[in-house]
Amino acid sequence: MPVGPLQANCYIVGCDQTRQAAVIDPGGDADRILMALAKEKLTLTAIIDTHGHFDHVGANQPLKSASGASLMIHALDAPMLGEMVRSASAWGLKVEQSPQPDRLLDEGDTVAVGDLQLKVLHTPGHTPGGISLYVDSAVFVGDTLFAGSIGRTDFPGGDFDTLIASIKQKLFALPDDTAVYTGHMQATTIGREKKSNPFCGLG
Repeated sequence: MPVGPLQANCYIVGCDQTRQAAVIDPGGDADRILMALAKEKLTLTAIIDTHGHFDHVGANQPLKSASGASLMIHALDAPMLGEMVRSASAWGLKVEQSPQPDRLLDEGDTVAVGDLQLKVLHTPGHTPGGISLYVDSAVFVGDTLFAGSIGRTDFPGGDFDTLIASIKQKLFALPDDTAVYTGHMQATTIGREKKSNPFCGLG
């Protein structure tokens, strides 16, 4: 669901067997996220930030307070959680300060959500600690890759060559039929982006 002032995509990944769930990139609108979890009778056990930009983490605090779920982010982006208020104010926006993470994620880690295993891919470039999460023929990429585009690299910590390397070496190594759930706008597939993304031949 698109959430928060910049309409970042927030995802709920739930286990059919145990009814445990992870929320990926809760950028805002905590009440809507909690209502969606309740509607599906899901118990929130993990809050995972693909990166530390305020539009993807704005609901960390209310979700953690409501659920007690573990908050997770890559170590290189963890300091950004302490800068949320300042970062949002630069856009003329207000957000609630995030708590500090309970777990720091890195390449090759897995996050168990019931019977599901979310594999962590470190995909820096948009931010130094950007991650993607791969599970069951789907990958949640935050702002690393978009349908026909890529994440911005002009923010502090961004690097174009690093981003292109992340896409080519980590994401394009996944099967072509892998669904790509992006941080903004519509979903795509790895195969489609390999064939038609205008940035994939760069770097």
